[in-house]
Amino acid sequence: MHRIGTSDLDVFPLCLGGNVFGWTANRATSLDILDAYAHMHGNFIDTADAYSSWVPGHAGGESEEIIGAWMEARGNRGSMVIATKVGKLPGLEGLSRETIRKACAESLRRLRTDYIDLYYCHADDPDVPLQETLMALAELVDEGKVRYIAASSYSTERLGEALAVSDAMGIPRFVALQPHYNLVWRNEYEGALMSLCEREEISCLPYFPLGAGFLTGKYRSFDDIGDGPRAPRVSAYAHDRGWRTLAAIDEVAAEHDVSNSEVALAWLMHQPTVAAPIVSVTSLAQLGEVLDAVHLELSDTNLATLNSASRA
Repeated sequence: MHRIGTSDLDVFPLCLGGNVFGWTANRATSLDILDAYAHMHGNFIDTADAYSSWVPGHAGGESEEIIGAWMEARGNRGSMVIATKVGKLPGLEGLSRETIRKACAESLRRLRTDYIDLYYCHADDPDVPLQETLMALAELVDEGKVRYIAASSYSTERLGEALAVSDAMGIPRFVALQPHYNLVWRNEYEGALMSLCEREEISCLPYFPLGAGFLTGKYRSFDDIGDGPRAPRVSAYAHDRGWRTLAAIDEVAAEHDVSNSEVALAWLMHQPTVAAPIVSVTSLAQLGEVLDAVHLELSDTNLATLNSASRA
């Protein structure tokens, strides 16, 4: 288990992403995945009130509702660490006090619980003073509705400002950051933002750890990427450094006789400040593959190979 920042949350080193629940993983499959993850001692689940509002006919909250029904049916709320987010649900966007309080109440209802372990600001809201946002979150902590707070996709400057505001006001501070971070997408997090997290004891919980599937080796050419709905996201990795990194992953995976996914996830787990990459799966077979990454030990030579190929 890994400790999240300065909290007392001890989590499995791979966080199960809930963005697919009720979407590309239907309800029955989602429940099977949750059961299998818990059976393998997984205890850390990430969702958001906005999941999966982008699907025609969905309003958001579908993922939270499935997770809540699962915990209620299994009677396992006390053994799970549940993270959800506020700020991107259509009709309930932003980080004003009113929005945060209403969104939290609705998330608690859907999750069928009276507390959230880790409550994220889903994205920075420059139109609302940090003092208002952080005080609203502090109220939820004081009321026992939220245990700890966190930030997603905050810049170095804004994360630093938020920590300073919390310290000056004597209220709870962010204990974790959820950035876009993987073997090919490194520059956004590594450097000043990583240094800030190290210095302030903020845990990194990376999203897109497999680069929208690019790092799994699923795409070997632009023809493979095609022009489907995932193409724009995958194409962001399809450049010289991306292909070079994929070749290095192939090499390390072959040495260990494991999948590319395991190597990409294990590399993240070896990085400073990373507590648990967040990975979504749509089948039990995919879940088994990514869970194997927890047990993969990369050598210094492996890490050097991957770092050499993936650095700009």
